[in-house]
Amino acid sequence: MVRHCIFALLTILLMSASPLQAQASSSTQDFNFQVSASQPWTDTGLDLQTGDTVEIKELAAETLSAPSAAASSAPSPCYSSDASSLPLPSAPAVALIARLHAQGASPILVGKQATLHIEEPSHLFLGLNVAGGGGCIAGFNITVHKIPAGGNASTSAPANTSSSEQNRGQQLKSELAGAAQIFMAGQFGMGKSESGSGSGATSTAPLQVSTASLDGDLRKNLDSLPRRVNDQFQNLGDMVNFVIVGQQKDVQAALDAASWHVADTENKKAVLNAIEETYENKDYLQMPMSTLYLFGRKQDFGYEMAEPIAMVASRHHFRIWKAPFIWKGQEVWVGAGTHDIGFAKDKRNNSVTHKIDPAVDGERDNIGSSLQKANQVKSVSYYLPPNPVQDAKNATGDGYHSDGRLLVIFLH
Repeated sequence: MVRHCIFALLTILLMSASPLQAQASSSTQDFNFQVSASQPWTDTGLDLQTGDTVEIKELAAETLSAPSAAASSAPSPCYSSDASSLPLPSAPAVALIARLHAQGASPILVGKQATLHIEEPSHLFLGLNVAGGGGCIAGFNITVHKIPAGGNASTSAPANTSSSEQNRGQQLKSELAGAAQIFMAGQFGMGKSESGSGSGATSTAPLQVSTASLDGDLRKNLDSLPRRVNDQFQNLGDMVNFVIVGQQKDVQAALDAASWHVADTENKKAVLNAIEETYENKDYLQMPMSTLYLFGRKQDFGYEMAEPIAMVASRHHFRIWKAPFIWKGQEVWVGAGTHDIGFAKDKRNNSVTHKIDPAVDGERDNIGSSLQKANQVKSVSYYLPPNPVQDAKNATGDGYHSDGRLLVIFLH
């Protein structure tokens, strides 16, 4: 069923990319952006492949919504002068910076101009080296010149093709190629099995973890939790590796703020949604998730996060169940998170299924880090329950390993 859904989605999305878009994505391209401190990072929408070259140039510093501008070569009085609080402490305040991944990537100094040689599949974000806004919002007009691997810098884009059309065409082609590559690697058993493999590999910012002891009543409840989930045939599978304390509406709002997407529950619905969103020039981010069980019932919610389209092959995802107990008037949600890194044979029936990263603690910490980064967390703590799961196999027969700890997340 998973395989059929994947083939259907890839076929639909491949058909949606017009010949004009495909042609545009193979040429050198120029883009213009306005980058300000009104948001930490500006998503350029540009997916980059190994061997691409990106030339970034600051055209002019200007004030986008205030009467005075800030020069990139000197700190602005609108922002903190504490270098340690800057995204890139070694660079001047308010300088133009770049990042090549959505999460966890170190900023790169651009300044007035820089040329980036891309060494791995990436996605370009631009920002200003500031710690926080003040009374003015200074910004820059930026040009980005993208030269594909092996491309000819003198090749121009087709006439009457807007930058947004070229951008979308390039993005679709890149995403589809990445998804197909991961799918084929899984089909033929060539996928890597450790963190960092595949599109959307786990990349977390350091967690700010509390060292305070958990409440005794909460510890007792955590000790009583099942250690693993199971499938419909009672095969034990993924480990329970995190807990969120908060009311349902708060949990849903927090996950939305952290860019997690609720998964579709039916393959047919997924195909229809993919068609609708593709033709509306949107990205499909709700790949179906199989049903697993805890407390004798299927998951209440499934959430996922990945690069658009490539999530058919690689994604961060988890399932959560409402616990049969509350703590200090708050609901408790029990979760099992894993990182899909491609496809492999299901050892139970030789069909195709998702393959997980066996280092499952990375996804546990990624979930906490994403919520913390979105300012949704009051505190997080590790807790080691009795009889922890440290080496096991999931329901499809793939092994995984862990330090056995639960990540306990308290929302604001």
